[in-house]
Amino acid sequence: MRLSSLFTIVGTFFAAALISLITANFSVGMIENASKSGVLNELDREGLTWAEVDTNGLQVFLIGTAPDEATRFQALSTAGRVVDAARVIDQMLIEEADDFAPPYFSVEILRNDAGISVIGLIPAETDREDLLAQFREIAGTTEVSDLLDAADYPAPDGWDAALRYATSALRDLPRSQISVDAERVSIKAMTESGEAKQRLETALARRKPDDLRLALELTAPRPVITPFTLRFVIENGEPRFDACSADSEEARDRILRAAARTGLEGKSTCTLGLGVPSRRWADAAEIVISKLHELGGGSVTITNADINLVALEGTDQTLFDRIVGEVESSLPEVFALHATLPKKPDAADQGPPEFVATLSPEGEVQLRGRLSSEIARQTVDSFARARFGSNSVYTAARVDETLPGDWAVRTLAGIEVLGQLVNGVVTVTPDNVKVSGKTGNTEASAEIARLLAAKLGDEATFDIKVEYLKKYDASLGIPTPEECEAQIVEIIGDRKITFEPSSATLDASAKDILDELADLLKKCGDIPIEVGGHTDSQGRESMNEELSRDRAQSVLEALRTRLVPVASYSVKGYGETQPIADNGTEDGREANRRIEFKLLRPEPIEEVTTTLEQVEQDNGAGAAPAEGTGDE
Repeated sequence: MRLSSLFTIVGTFFAAALISLITANFSVGMIENASKSGVLNELDREGLTWAEVDTNGLQVFLIGTAPDEATRFQALSTAGRVVDAARVIDQMLIEEADDFAPPYFSVEILRNDAGISVIGLIPAETDREDLLAQFREIAGTTEVSDLLDAADYPAPDGWDAALRYATSALRDLPRSQISVDAERVSIKAMTESGEAKQRLETALARRKPDDLRLALELTAPRPVITPFTLRFVIENGEPRFDACSADSEEARDRILRAAARTGLEGKSTCTLGLGVPSRRWADAAEIVISKLHELGGGSVTITNADINLVALEGTDQTLFDRIVGEVESSLPEVFALHATLPKKPDAADQGPPEFVATLSPEGEVQLRGRLSSEIARQTVDSFARARFGSNSVYTAARVDETLPGDWAVRTLAGIEVLGQLVNGVVTVTPDNVKVSGKTGNTEASAEIARLLAAKLGDEATFDIKVEYLKKYDASLGIPTPEECEAQIVEIIGDRKITFEPSSATLDASAKDILDELADLLKKCGDIPIEVGGHTDSQGRESMNEELSRDRAQSVLEALRTRLVPVASYSVKGYGETQPIADNGTEDGREANRRIEFKLLRPEPIEEVTTTLEQVEQDNGAGAAPAEGTGDE
């Protein structure tokens, strides 16, 4: 009985243990399945489908190959949100990258009086020694500091072109910082003057490769302006600046706003410079500009601290007196006003004596009118020949000993002013100097005004009408018409613009030469050019003339399609009339079949006598003036 009881007790315990073991195994299986399912679902939601999950009891194993370390860590974090992070076992691998991303290649170049420093990372394939040799050549006797590193990766597209451009720019910039990468070059530099700044901006922009981005930040020191000059004119209701100087950006803006209130339209500029006579320069300028507008017109010239106001002829005396009084009472203390109200000329007055200096587009100078003595005539003639060339000056002025005492100074100043123009006329009278013409200098009006004020005195009156034309601006690098003609010949050289046999259709081989010509002619701008066609002597003369004209027209059309401004171009067919070789040989006939470009120069215009000279001639008072070749 006791034995059976013992077996009963043992059996009970055994059955309980077996039931517990089965229950535990079932519970563990449920936990494993729940953990695996939960982690897999969360990984799928995060887009980590490459990861696999396995479980062993409470442990959760992450298996798979992650594309990178960051993605592997993301998978661990995702699993840790579902189960205790301590239960997550990392058995993931990281995919080995076939290629690493190339580094960022860039170079920083610094140049100053001490030498050149270059720092950055360049591709190993870049010829480092050649690059440093170029820097040493640019640096001359100064030092080149090499802080370059190299990486063995292919150079990115555009790298070599950007580096060549930066090195070329460095030659022109002795004080500069240049940053280079494959797509962009950034240049910060100090230039010697405003003219140098404009010239460099144009040259650097022109040399830039088409696919390269360029950031330019060029600065120039402010010039010393002597005399410090402002000249504002209202003529026929149209206001304009002949010269404008300011000592600060604020002063410049105030002066330009004052001019705008008088009706001045379009873009106007004031040169910022040193040498202002008073910090209240802008105050004085605002006052006289606004009062000139109230006066109805005229001119006002401020030269240092002297102000010369000239009213329009016929201005009401009461209005003139009021305006002058208001200006005098409101001007800052340092400034002095001289005001003039011109009188109407007497009807019997034949006009004042005058001296006229004319500069033609071809560079020919004619001097006519009156000079005060034979010595003055010799002096003026010598001065003009020294300025314009001995073979370019024709003097046809007569001696008049009744002229004012300062006449010689005024005429010499007029010739000096003429040197500021490409072509134009300077007319000197006892009361005025009138300047008109064309120039390639944006500051020409201001420089002429300062020159006349310095030479003739603060109370001098003058009238400046100078037109700026880009094609004459040397700082823009635009070739002159004569230079264009010479460069066309140089481009063509031994080559020819060819056509299909007995046709005006351009041959395919003409493409390159036409492309080169188009690049040049775009820079030359709107200049008069004749495109002339020539043939050999084979065939009828009329047919050859027509064929040569058609071929010239084909060249013109080809240039037009290349966006060359051909509005001033003309075509002419010369046929067989102007051979340059023997038509009796094949080589000679080949040479005669050609296209030529010729600059059309203006015909010289005969000098026209002035009204006063004509009156004196009619009265027998003076010698007949000589004819010249200059333009009025």
